Amino acid sequence: MDVLSDAVSAMRTGRPHSSLRDKYAPWGMRFEAAEGAGFHVVLQGSAWLIPAAGEPVAVGPGDVVFLAHGRGHALASGLDVPLELVRPGQNGRWPQPPSPPRDSTPDAVMLCGAYQMDHSRAHRLLTDLPEVVHLPARVGADRSLRAAVELLGMEMEERRPGSDAIVTSLLDTLLLYILRAWWQRERRGTGWSAALADPAVAAALRAIHGDPAHPWTVEELGAEGGLSRAAFARRFAALVGEPPLAYLTWWRMTTAGRLLREEDLPLRHIAQRTGYTSEFAFAKAFKREYGVAPGQYRRRAS
Repeated sequence: MDVLSDAVSAMRTGRPHSSLRDKYAPWGMRFEAAEGAGFHVVLQGSAWLIPAAGEPVAVGPGDVVFLAHGRGHALASGLDVPLELVRPGQNGRWPQPPSPPRDSTPDAVMLCGAYQMDHSRAHRLLTDLPEVVHLPARVGADRSLRAAVELLGMEMEERRPGSDAIVTSLLDTLLLYILRAWWQRERRGTGWSAALADPAVAAALRAIHGDPAHPWTVEELGAEGGLSRAAFARRFAALVGEPPLAYLTWWRMTTAGRLLREEDLPLRHIAQRTGYTSEFAFAKAFKREYGVAPGQYRRRAS
């Protein structure tokens, strides 16, 4: 199983949204904190990304910025420009920008988007990200990401039959390309970038995600990566931040929550798919993790 795709799917809710915006200087947009994540791509011109915490970031043509934690931010043509609050509507879509001045050329063209995410079950892989993920344009780098941006921009510019489905799929693809590009550039010695690059730990993670119902032991998971029990346990805890079986339990419960939200399966089937031999044992573990019984959780999510 693809751990990155799994981690994103586990916390995604609803449909992503995006808009193409022509901006005429001076301009400034402020986005409130939200239960989700956002991105901006500079297709033309330049701008300043002003995070809720930290220093402003200058972004230029081809740059991509991703804000995983939904803490609010601003985007402006300059640091001294008044900021206009931009709020999505009840359907999650961004309001249409005002009509442009007649016979004028935009100073910047921005592709902006938002993903709805449940931060209460955020995967460690995503909580490991910084406040702002900035991917400056580099010649010959991140070709898949650039291709996704170009296709998305084309669909947003000229809406045609099938565009709604295509845009949604491209937004999902773009999110994965952004995360992949960040970890390929980052390659730190610790954390999830290192965990995914470590053959033994990555093999164990794929095994857990591929079959969370299996009664995994530390020895079995270590064998997936060719390490002894003790060596594997040390390496996994150092890179992932918790012991292997603690992560297994967390992932089982995260999977259970997603199944309860998205599928109308009997509880006994969800228990079996997440490694519990009885519905009672599953319900007890679920309530310990979420604070409510599985049935109550499902009713709240519906």
